[in-house]
Amino acid sequence: MKHLISCEQCTRQNLEEIFELTDKIVENPKKYSESLVGNLVSIIFYEPSTRTRLSFESAVQRLGGTIVSTENAKAYSSTAKGETLEDTIKVISGYCDAIVMRHNEDDSSERAVKVSSVPIINAGAGKKEHPTQSLLDLYTIRQQKGRIDNVKLAVLGDLLYGRTIHSLVELISLYDNISVYGLSKKEFALPQKYIDYMKSKNVSYTVCSNFDDIPSDVDVLYHTRTQYERFGGGTGREEFIINKEVLDKFSKETILLHPLPRNEEISTDVDDDPRALFFKQAHNGVPVRMAILLQCLDKME
Repeated sequence: MKHLISCEQCTRQNLEEIFELTDKIVENPKKYSESLVGNLVSIIFYEPSTRTRLSFESAVQRLGGTIVSTENAKAYSSTAKGETLEDTIKVISGYCDAIVMRHNEDDSSERAVKVSSVPIINAGAGKKEHPTQSLLDLYTIRQQKGRIDNVKLAVLGDLLYGRTIHSLVELISLYDNISVYGLSKKEFALPQKYIDYMKSKNVSYTVCSNFDDIPSDVDVLYHTRTQYERFGGGTGREEFIINKEVLDKFSKETILLHPLPRNEEISTDVDDDPRALFFKQAHNGVPVRMAILLQCLDKME
């Protein structure tokens, strides 16, 4: 896999190869510390990021590679002068061996691939997809539950604009006997195309109106913040807040994930609960993205 721009590219076998390589990296990081010596990766972000950008930068450097980056390409690149994305990518691909890109437009990764001479890794494209986040999400589920098959997953919050949700339901649909429960305000419901996709993969999807509609033995609660930046800004009170009282409605085996940053949708009173794994989830971004870089740059064993 030269590029990683969409979950549609992924097969179950491909995911397992990445997860197995991630396991090896976690077990013996020094073995891979020189894998990208002599390689330069451009990290170009048109939207704000903490975890994705810094974990990619950490991943490159832990593999022995070097980076050139901008954390606000929308303001501090020639985009501000009217340069097209295509021209920017044509130029940058001549400076490096791979490009990691986050962009505010849904089709940005597809456009970049058409003109790039080096691998493109989608680090978030508009409201559409965030494949590397979903890979680390699935890896965390696999790590904690020992499996991805037979998982009951509840997705909560902004299911309309949440690209991490969109990518996650696509990838988990590659596994067997999956049940997904969606809890959101009606105006933030999961788009029908993702419901249809899950149906085509024999994934059960249930629309929920409150926490009681989610089975108490659900394997994963995956919450997201409302993506106000996708529809002109603004603020609003979250309707579905997980606090200690709510989390205790669920099994001791249920894990709580969130792609972060969080606002008020997950209360800090759950942070010390062993089921709250969103910080561990974030830290998994480094080895998973190390594995993705090795695959896209054809450095896998």
